[in-house]
Parts: sequence; structure tokens; C-alpha cells
Amino acid sequence: QVLLVESGGGLVQAGGSLRLSCAASGRSFSSYNMGWFRQAPGKEREFVTAITRSGGTYYADAVKGRFTISRDNAKNTVYLQMNSLKSEDTAVYYCAASRGLDQYYALQWRYNYWGQGTQVTVSS
Repeated sequence: QVLLVESGGGLVQAGGSLRLSCAASGRSFSSYNMGWFRQAPGKEREFVTAITRSGGTYYADAVKGRFTISRDNAKNTVYLQMNSLKSEDTAVYYCAASRGLDQYYALQWRYNYWGQGTQVTVSS
């Protein structure tokens, strides 16, 4: 069992930055692929970015070049640095952990554990 707790969300002006954190419980954090997903009002939850056990990173086209995912296995934490934020980035952001293969990094149903989400609101 892995418990994920996100933090760092809030209200920011367009063009600003935020850093989200996701702290994980348990001893096996380094063995999980970690992902960030988001759900905007009235929309389906979507893939944002993922980092594999070995440190490989993947990004949705909408955030490429603006967002950076990283992990600190010693702290059992994954981070999402969000720069140049846009109003369309407004959403609830969820952290997730997967025991699956690296190639499934964008598939929500391949993730075994989810955080409760943190709200990010970008004002224009």
C-alpha cells in the first residue's frame, strides 16, 4: 500500500510558477513509476508527465518545455515544477504511482495508487 499526498497548489497569475510536491509513504518508492495527471472543470482527467524508476521523463505536448518532473527517492517525493503557467493549466493535479511497465506511463488505469489532488488555479 502506498499513500500519496500532494501539496503546493494554489492561485497564481498567468506567466507565474508553482512547484507541486507528492510525498509517498512506504519503502518501495524507488520501484514505482510516478505520474502527474490533471482534471480541469468539465473535462476528463488527462496525462501531464511521468518519471520512470530509472529517471526517464515524459511530457504531454501541452506542457512540454514549461513543466519539469523530478524525483528524490531518498525523500520519497516527486516534484512538478510548473513555469510559464497559462489559464488552461487550471485544474486539480493528481499524483499517481505505478508498478507497471515504463511504456504504460500515460495510461491512467495502469497506475495503482492516487493522491487526493491539489488545486492549481491560474488567473489571466
